[in-house]
Order: sequence, then C-alpha cells, then structure tokens
Amino acid sequence: MAKINYSGILKSSWEKLLKQFWLLVGLGIGFTIVYSLLCIFSMPKQGEALKISGIVTGLLSYILLFIFTMGYMKNCFQTIDDEEPQFSAYGQVSTKIITFLAASVIYSIIVTIGLILFILPGIYLTIRLHYYMAAIVDEDAGIINSLKRSWQITKGQVLPVFIILLIITALSFIGILALIAGIFIAIPLTALIDCTTFRRLTAPSSE
Repeated sequence: MAKINYSGILKSSWEKLLKQFWLLVGLGIGFTIVYSLLCIFSMPKQGEALKISGIVTGLLSYILLFIFTMGYMKNCFQTIDDEEPQFSAYGQVSTKIITFLAASVIYSIIVTIGLILFILPGIYLTIRLHYYMAAIVDEDAGIINSLKRSWQITKGQVLPVFIILLIITALSFIGILALIAGIFIAIPLTALIDCTTFRRLTAPSSE
C-alpha cells in the first residue's frame, strides 16, 4: 500500500512548479481571460431574452472549461515527468470529453446520494472517487473504469487523501485572499499536488 508523504508531495510539487512557473501560470491567466470573455458574451443584456447565440456561446464556454481542466491536468503530469508541457495536450484530451462528462455525471449522482444520506457517506464517496478524472487523463481509463480505478487506489487511504484535499482547499483559500497573484499561483500548485498524490497512490512503492 502506498504511503502518503505530505511534506514530500508539497516539496516536490513546489519544485516542479518553479521549473515550469511562467508556462503553468500563463496558461491559467490566458484561459481565465478567454473564459471570462465567453461568459460575458453569452450573458443576455438587461431586459433582453436569452438568444440562441448566447446559448451556443454558453455551451462552448463549458466545453472549453472541461477541455482546459483535463488539458491542464495533462500538462501537470508532463511537468511531474520532467517534460515540457505541450499545447497538444489539449487536443489529445478533447477526444476524451464524452468519457469525462459521462463519468462526471455518474460521480455527481453517487456523491449527491451520499450527501443526502447524512452527509458523511457523501464525503467518503467524494474521497474514494476523487481521482476518476486523473485516471482518464493519465491512464486513458474509460467511464466506469476511471471510477473503479479511483476506488481501488484510495482503498485504505481515505484519511491521507482527505488531508491532501484539505491542504489543497487551504492553499486555494490563501490564494483567493492574496487576490489575483495568489490565485494564479495556487491553481498550478494545487493541481500539481493533486496529480503528484495520484502518482504516489498508483506507484508500486512510495518514496
């Protein structure tokens, strides 16, 4: 069973971020600008009904968000492997959009049912199934297999993964408090922490 070394994961993630700092931060800034513009154009003006063009633009913005999320995760895995993050990653993950959407729907339904059942089961299921997207991006897992993979690697690791997710949440909150500069540093750092943890959980042995 893999052992989660919190300090090791944080140190490794920070070191990897420094190696590709401007590229990973720049991608986050660039996407935020494009996504914000799409959202603005899709919003109807005051007193104006929502037009077909606005609906199409809105759907496009969501699809772009999904592709960027997966592509950015792919870039983080490339960074972890000491490879130069490639823009081609976004084209590669775009072929997995249906898999991601279907797995996300199943994930959301399962977690929602768990939350209805006195909240704690929902938290447990969130932790156990958290790495389904990483399995899709890094291991090319299918819809059901991505959820099974996450369930498999988090067996006996609920508390360590919960702590990692708390660390990610705390860093994101600190980034928000630090305003623009902070959040654009927190985004790649927390993504690298999440991806590094996935690699630790899937490795035959831990460091």
